[in-house]
Amino acid sequence: MRAYALEADQDPFDGLRNLFTRAVDWLSGNESAGLAHGDLETQLAARFRDLARQAVQDHLDLRAQREELLAEVVDADGVARQRAETGRERGLATIFGEVVVDRVAYRERGHPDLHPADAVLNLPTEKHSHGLRKLAAVEATQGSFGQAVASIGRATGQWVGKRQVEALTVRAAVDVEDFYAQRRPHPTPDATVLAMSADAKGVVMRPEALRASTAKAATSQKLATRLSAGEKRNRKRMAEVVSVFDCVPVVRTADDILPAPGQDRRAAPVTCGKWLAASVAQEAAEVITTMFDEATRRDPGHRRTWICLLDGNAHQIDRVNAEAEARDVRVTIIVDFIHVLEYLWTAAWCLHSTGDPAAETWVRHRARQILSGQVDQVITELATQATDLVDDKRAGIDRAIKYLTNQQPYLDYPTALACGWPIATGVIEGACRHLVKDRLDITGARWGLDSAEAVLKLRALISNGDLDDYWAYHIDQEHQHVHKARYANSIIPEP
Repeated sequence: MRAYALEADQDPFDGLRNLFTRAVDWLSGNESAGLAHGDLETQLAARFRDLARQAVQDHLDLRAQREELLAEVVDADGVARQRAETGRERGLATIFGEVVVDRVAYRERGHPDLHPADAVLNLPTEKHSHGLRKLAAVEATQGSFGQAVASIGRATGQWVGKRQVEALTVRAAVDVEDFYAQRRPHPTPDATVLAMSADAKGVVMRPEALRASTAKAATSQKLATRLSAGEKRNRKRMAEVVSVFDCVPVVRTADDILPAPGQDRRAAPVTCGKWLAASVAQEAAEVITTMFDEATRRDPGHRRTWICLLDGNAHQIDRVNAEAEARDVRVTIIVDFIHVLEYLWTAAWCLHSTGDPAAETWVRHRARQILSGQVDQVITELATQATDLVDDKRAGIDRAIKYLTNQQPYLDYPTALACGWPIATGVIEGACRHLVKDRLDITGARWGLDSAEAVLKLRALISNGDLDDYWAYHIDQEHQHVHKARYANSIIPEP
């Protein structure tokens, strides 16, 4: 409820004191005496939200009462506003409830009004407070926008519409890239390996949010009600996910990767300082550039060893090599050993019947050969074993041969193990599941480009542990762009 303008001798917090007195009277009265503790909690939560809302309202009214009129206010273009109009109100939805901000407007015909009190309070352009926007953004990264609406209601007692939550989430993510561009990570010892990794995951999009080639393919299906042989739905847009992390080397051998039965396995290299980024709006090349930007912030002098773990995607390999060349830094690319194993298993089923234990022995032997650097020998053996197979029985072997041949420059596992580097893409695989699949791939989700991009950025930000630091930066940027930029010399006049 709107508090009336204060008289000079009126207690500015009279409304708050009255609410508090009623709350105390209720607590000491008969109505609350017989409540179970759960009911007591529920009613107290509501009453103290009202107290907090009234506290904010009374404080804002006091500030309005104390706001002094200025002779003039000059905007960034040098236009002076000498006509002041009091009693100009605007609503503000807070985490406690809606309040009204009463302030002075400075006016000049043909120019937008200026409200210095808004700038001092750093009020947002929309109705929702920064606290409510932060809550909406965090909840929207955890579940659907509908679930976020319900979570906000439970936490604050306030109702924010589903579309409003989506819009607030998009607004909350606008400064993520700039935040990381200006951040400088803590120094890391030169002996610690600087590791990077990249992968991609499809996101089901609304038709208007698809890339042009995908949208065209989606409209070229032969039948209207079902897919024909070889056709795809073409509903997805690829989200590129990248990671940069530090790695303490642990020297290993093939026996540590594929130990004999009963043999202990040595622990993998220890990773720390994991940083994630993802984008469904940008092209893969742009996201990989972002990955290299973060790596450069960590090691601007290129004193550390740089490696990059990939799954063998040719475009990603080309982009990593191009970025490394452009930045004059040596990056060793390592193709994920787990992908190699999967191709070996595909080849094994061309030579063994389903479930045959001999297939496992066959895969293990070839995998150990590859770990020992005998890729050429494995390719030759595969080609020899496929000689007597008919075409439809050797397809798996042919795929394995092609994969090993194409990726051979990046299968130097003996060097990687001797240097103590990781040889699997577990970090980025987990990131794809967490950032993309767990939120953007929920049942029935169809994404617009802006909201999908915002949720990805915020999920990565939260995973990096940077939410609070980012929010302080974001609020400062809001103050600069929304308020300071409107005044002469970016100086806000004190009302």
